[in-house]
Amino acid sequence: MSGFGGFDVARLELWMRERIDGFCAPLTLSRFKGGQSNPTYLVIDATGNRYVLRKKPEGELLPSAHAVDREFRVIDALRGTDVPVAGAHGYCGDADVIGTPFYVMAFVDGRILWDPALPGLANVERTAIYDDMNRVVAALHRVDYKAVGLADY
Repeated sequence: MSGFGGFDVARLELWMRERIDGFCAPLTLSRFKGGQSNPTYLVIDATGNRYVLRKKPEGELLPSAHAVDREFRVIDALRGTDVPVAGAHGYCGDADVIGTPFYVMAFVDGRILWDPALPGLANVERTAIYDDMNRVVAALHRVDYKAVGLADY
């Protein structure tokens, strides 16, 4: 079960088993398509639990590029606030596990709306989406960034 996406699935299973409550090997992986600058995978464990794995791409990168550590830190810091974020399960900075640093978060069902004009949706649907987007932006602005551990950002 090694070699998916250029990394060792057995090492990933071991890492997840040791760090994520409820994870049960073996796992299956599939890569999400489109839009992400960091390779992103759906991970499904033996009991059907779903997770998302985001990793740095392979190769030479600028030091601040593709900062999955920063993504994980912010997601984890926002947990428990009014900002809706997927649960952060764990970050791995050890490139020896799957070839690059990565993190694992909860999978959340939802729609992906690629076009901000929201074509094909009724005005009432677009209004509800934009209203909720504004609600989340306002919630983000109310977060006490010092209290959630992001004062050094």
